[in-house]
Amino acid sequence: MSNFWEFSVWSWMVLFAVLLGSLLVGNVLKKAIPFLRNSLIPTSVLAGVLLLIVASVYKAITGDVMFDTVVFGGKGTETLEIITYHTLALGFIASAFKTTNSKLTKQRTGEIINTGVTTVATYLIQGIVGLVITIIAASVLTGFFAAAGVLLPFGYGQGTGQALNYGNLYEMDYGFVGGRSFGLTIAALGFLSASIGGVIHLNIMKKRGKLVLSKRRDGSLHTDEVESDNEIPMQESIDKFTVQVALIVVSYIGTYLLMYLLGYLLPGMRSVIYGFNFLLGVLVGTLVKLLLNFLYKKRIVKKKHTNNFLMTRACNFFFDIMVVAGIAAIRLDLLEKYWGVIAILGVVGAVITYVYNRIVAKTLFPDYYEEQFLAMYGMLTGTASTGIILLREVDGEFRTPVSDNLVYQNFPAIILGFPMLLLANLAPVKPILTLIIFVAFFLVLNIVLFRKQIFRRRKSKPDKKSK
Repeated sequence: MSNFWEFSVWSWMVLFAVLLGSLLVGNVLKKAIPFLRNSLIPTSVLAGVLLLIVASVYKAITGDVMFDTVVFGGKGTETLEIITYHTLALGFIASAFKTTNSKLTKQRTGEIINTGVTTVATYLIQGIVGLVITIIAASVLTGFFAAAGVLLPFGYGQGTGQALNYGNLYEMDYGFVGGRSFGLTIAALGFLSASIGGVIHLNIMKKRGKLVLSKRRDGSLHTDEVESDNEIPMQESIDKFTVQVALIVVSYIGTYLLMYLLGYLLPGMRSVIYGFNFLLGVLVGTLVKLLLNFLYKKRIVKKKHTNNFLMTRACNFFFDIMVVAGIAAIRLDLLEKYWGVIAILGVVGAVITYVYNRIVAKTLFPDYYEEQFLAMYGMLTGTASTGIILLREVDGEFRTPVSDNLVYQNFPAIILGFPMLLLANLAPVKPILTLIIFVAFFLVLNIVLFRKQIFRRRKSKPDKKSK
């Protein structure tokens, strides 16, 4: 048994304290410095960058990796990656437990499907330009990993967790040295693209008189935003938040058991299966939610156990930790040969995401295209939370249906995006073939997306012979 004063007992607590402490410092800096306050850079990104800077300075002075010192248990970098991996799934599971009472009309269903198709089509165009760049780079740089460009849609389109998952897969299974740090760096650049690019767009549109920015809310909440009818009490023999966390963690353990079973049945796909922890977590979480709803309707369970407000808080907590841990885990020394490629990927990824989503929003969402564009651009360079941050600047009261679009689009996006997740495993073996399939898939999705514009029926001309 370990003594309580040994580093092995305290190392993980010290690591969490550093992560949470950096969030506090980042929040103070963001409120105190006007540039940071107006930049819309998420505090979690700022906190991660601060830790990355401190770790880089420590490495330059001592030659050692700061998070791999004895204070952090000798393998803090690995622990940061593990935290990033788990919090990705935990955040998605918490999101899956949230419910909505919105009724979907035929028009709204079409807009949600279009949003989901746009999400996957953006993944594909990011993957296409990413692969083109890295295939060319591989022909110039000796030993460069040609499939590295696939990490662009995972870093920009899906965020830190998936960028780590596939960076780790490419590093462990295909020998891409620095693959994890490469993916995490792309994800960090995505957050900066969302924040800085979003602010630039907002200021340009404001000067042109095309946008009126929303007034910042004071942060106060109405009672109905915190608790709905017939829920379990906030404080009883067990705290309501404890119940939410229990549901999330139990669902995640159910996800682990499912992954273990699938890995046992398909041992050759084990790396891929465990990389889908967030997707399978959403599935299990949704099943648990459906079971709770069934028991509630049958009056077996008398009170509702899930609470949207607390689930949102849990979701945001997990994603904040995911982002700061993911950025802090970046090893800059492993990327010294790749900075040129990374910079090109970052800039081109931001530009192509901006242009494509601008076109889609103007064409398919004419009634609220600015709100739709900002939310989609923010989400597809950062995360859904970044998209919401940009959306609040022009639609602080959520009067447009954009926020609902971001929530519901996950279902068509998961279904349509699943083949791309599988194709990402083909890329290291046959990058050019993967590129061709990406292009074909992108064209098909755009035919679906612009179906009304492409197949619009022409009005029949009047018969000249008729009197």
